[in-house]
Amino acid sequence: MTRYEQAKQRYAAFGVDVDKAIATLKATPISLHCWQGDDVRGFDTDPNKPLTGGIQTTGNYLGRARTPEELMADIDMVLKLCPGMKKMNVHACYAIFDDENGGWVDRDKLEPKHFKKWVDFCKERGLGCDFNPTFFSHPMCDPLTLSSPDEKTRKFWIDHGKACIRISQYFAEELGQPCVMNIWTGDGFKDIPGDRMGPRVRYKESIDAILSEPFDFNLVKPCVESKVFGIGVEAYTAGSAEFSLAYAAANSDKCIPLMDNGHYHPTEVVSDKIPALLAFFPEIALHVTRGVRWDSDHVVLFDDETKEIAREIVRCGGLDGRVKIALDYFDASINRVAAWTTGLRNMSKALLFALLQPNDDLKKMQDESDMTSLLVIQEELKTLPFGDVWEYFCESEGVPAGAEWLDIVKKYEADVLAKRV
Repeated sequence: MTRYEQAKQRYAAFGVDVDKAIATLKATPISLHCWQGDDVRGFDTDPNKPLTGGIQTTGNYLGRARTPEELMADIDMVLKLCPGMKKMNVHACYAIFDDENGGWVDRDKLEPKHFKKWVDFCKERGLGCDFNPTFFSHPMCDPLTLSSPDEKTRKFWIDHGKACIRISQYFAEELGQPCVMNIWTGDGFKDIPGDRMGPRVRYKESIDAILSEPFDFNLVKPCVESKVFGIGVEAYTAGSAEFSLAYAAANSDKCIPLMDNGHYHPTEVVSDKIPALLAFFPEIALHVTRGVRWDSDHVVLFDDETKEIAREIVRCGGLDGRVKIALDYFDASINRVAAWTTGLRNMSKALLFALLQPNDDLKKMQDESDMTSLLVIQEELKTLPFGDVWEYFCESEGVPAGAEWLDIVKKYEADVLAKRV
């Protein structure tokens, strides 16, 4: 009897169908963010420009992707090392300009043709793709964007948002999967503002204007993402949690809420917010990251909160498409391919761990006020042979099961990344 078969028996004793859990995970897409590979630089402005709008990447590890070709090659390496279904997630600043599509245009003039190579990349690999307007690191940040008091600034960014709606529709139609389009800005103030209401009213009106662009809500899923604070906007953000959630609730026919688990106060947990939102919203979106004391976008670990986020997604029936799962972190202090791979594998691990829980039985214990059994069984589940199931899942997907994937990344670093100078 193999270790996997033994593990199946151990889980079956708790009423868990391991084969069903693996089959469900194989059909669950996780959206992989392109910006880990080049430190959120993109291709539409000077690659050595400073990051602005609350964005900050630290470190200078060798091998940062400098071109679309290099970035896509690095993504391919990650895809080969991670099991399960994936999507891509692209920011607008990753538009690819060449003579075929007329060369460079500013963000308010972007068109679907500037993302054709991303569509081709996804088609060749059977991937869907999510999309994000890029409201940061641009001369037209004054430093505000959608909440700016300057009408010219707001119009530029509204036009950018409308262009991104059209591009998102293009991604969805070409790839045959819905495109989640996330609206996030770093608009805010470093110190105490004299007017908190005005920027939020302008922000609301700007998002209204963006969403007036025609689109099919079955194909394009616009989101509004909140943030508690960012670098340079420590005192106030226009897109606070209350603002973003209220906006999504008031516009639920064309918008869904997105929660980033790094965008709240340190004592708040998104895992608890997932069932609260799913009680009211048909669909929600997540950016899974890891904040250390603040929204620092550290690599996702197989830690308690990541596991609890996954458990709430599974418990609430979120894997039927109600919860859109994406990753969002960027670390330039370590090998970027290893960072990408670690986070994606850990999100898959967390989902598998959640699927291997007897959730119906646990719910029944709670409903019957048998909290003793609930506590004991939850603790016993922690030491079941989860690792054997994970290794089988990886092997069934044709990817490395254990740490041997690191040797592949180190060879790629020596052969490819180290030569990027």
